[in-house]
Amino acid sequence: MKNIQIKRIYEKAETSDGFRVLVDRIWPRGISKEEANLDEWLKDIAPSAELRQWFDHKEERFDEFKEKYISQLKDKTQEINYLNMRAKTRNLTLVYAAKDEKHNQAIILQEILEQKP
Repeated sequence: MKNIQIKRIYEKAETSDGFRVLVDRIWPRGISKEEANLDEWLKDIAPSAELRQWFDHKEERFDEFKEKYISQLKDKTQEINYLNMRAKTRNLTLVYAAKDEKHNQAIILQEILEQKP
């Protein structure tokens, strides 16, 4: 059973986080690499720069953003498989920087990962 969770990068890292991977294309403001306490930064699994800019974290665009991001993820099978393999052996925490904890790419990515065998 996979244990995949999401967490803002501004929250304190905990040992229960397991493998921590940043799923943003841009490095979060005000966080050093030491503070981030990441195992990896997967820029390529983040939404494209164009999609991220279009979404602009506007809640009313989230449903359409989700559809477009899922479409982009169809070309990211290698990255999806990699994260799924990580999640099989230990906890996996998808780390993101967005202020909105309910409307961001990490939530969508978590759903996709939990659906894939």
